[in-house]
Amino acid sequence: MAIGVFGDVPDAEEAVRAPDVALETVTSFSKPLYWMFEMGHAALDPLRMMADAGRLYYRNPVNPLAHTGFGKSMSAALEMFERSTRRYGKPDWGITETVVGATRVPVEIETVWERPFCKLLHFRRDFATPPRRPQPRMVIVAPLSGHYATLLRGTVQTLLPNHDLYITDWVDARNVPMSDGRFDLDDYIDYLIDIFRHLGGGVHALAVCQPAVPVLAAVARMEDMGDPDVPASMVLMGGPIDTRESPTAVNHFAEARKIDWFRRNVITTVPWPHAGIMRQVYPGFLQLHGFMSMNIERHLQAHAEMFGHLVKGDGDSATKHREFYDEYLSVMDLPAEYYLQTLEAVFIDHSLPKGEMTHRGARVDTSKIRNVALLTVEGENDDISGVGQTRAAHKLCSNLPDDKKAHYLQPTVGHYGVFNGSRFRAEIAPRISDFVLSHNWPRKGHNAPADAPAS
Repeated sequence: MAIGVFGDVPDAEEAVRAPDVALETVTSFSKPLYWMFEMGHAALDPLRMMADAGRLYYRNPVNPLAHTGFGKSMSAALEMFERSTRRYGKPDWGITETVVGATRVPVEIETVWERPFCKLLHFRRDFATPPRRPQPRMVIVAPLSGHYATLLRGTVQTLLPNHDLYITDWVDARNVPMSDGRFDLDDYIDYLIDIFRHLGGGVHALAVCQPAVPVLAAVARMEDMGDPDVPASMVLMGGPIDTRESPTAVNHFAEARKIDWFRRNVITTVPWPHAGIMRQVYPGFLQLHGFMSMNIERHLQAHAEMFGHLVKGDGDSATKHREFYDEYLSVMDLPAEYYLQTLEAVFIDHSLPKGEMTHRGARVDTSKIRNVALLTVEGENDDISGVGQTRAAHKLCSNLPDDKKAHYLQPTVGHYGVFNGSRFRAEIAPRISDFVLSHNWPRKGHNAPADAPAS
């Protein structure tokens, strides 16, 4: 999955890849790797604090050196060192308002559902006067593939004016105690079913990339069980429904290795002092290592340019660099069970399109889907989920009427452009909103939020 580009940073489509591509730079790692990483990070703490203090010293306008080339160069170098060695936490959403119609509306983010590995956030809009246009409820299922849900900040900002939005906010596995149990693909599907039931049915599910498979599986299971809380529609965007279609480098790499190779080489143990001590994970720092290694020249160039911006006092360019890398370098650990099971079922065995995928021992039968409208969206230049991989969902939903199906191929965009950027805002998002509105169900009264009129 790719992340946006700001100013002089690496190209959006090359900057970030799916975790499986990141594995290509990995050889063999032992279980104590995480402990070694933490020791190295802790050893740099004193130097990092000294660098930060020095940066403030050379930047202080009262200091005469701050106005010299030497002082500016020292301040820039110390900031680059501090940023290159710090631990990046979860980014803030930074969404405090939106525009509905011609009115600015305050937005408050609240947690409405919570489990050990996920929170469901609601972007509650405080209307003075409810809008006349229907505001369909939509839950965005964010990828659990290494970056935080804030990666979809632009997606949320684009859809928020026309939808009552929720999003899955996945929890970093290193922060989940062992006492909270394991988390695998079956649990993921359970979470989605529970979320749909919590919202009371008629919600619209939008899956970005990786969640396309579990969302389709969850809907199939609910339809099979005759669940009244099934979503009204599902929008699958750039997802690996059938990776045998137009296979990419991600798919070839996964298929070339057995699951035991991944288990031996990329699964590590969370060390103290994290709350998830002793939990088996695919660590975020290992994924980030792969990200950086694939485009190391571009990253070095971007940081060299950042140094130049700081010395010249080009605050705007430096701010864009900081914003990009604050998000890019913020990664989370994935539960080992979930990572390995997803890798095997989706990328190696192709269980869903073969009709062999199961959930809690029951077969996931996509032919049972008869009521949930389906929209698939792909990018013409997507090199993560190739063209046709997401559209394959239409063939699997063989009993869904044609008037409940739609597909859109966005020209000239890659993976990231499917869910963010100017083309998404101008061409994809309006199609999503129109599709959702045309397949909207009346919401249930006991679950209707107070921030929007009944639709």
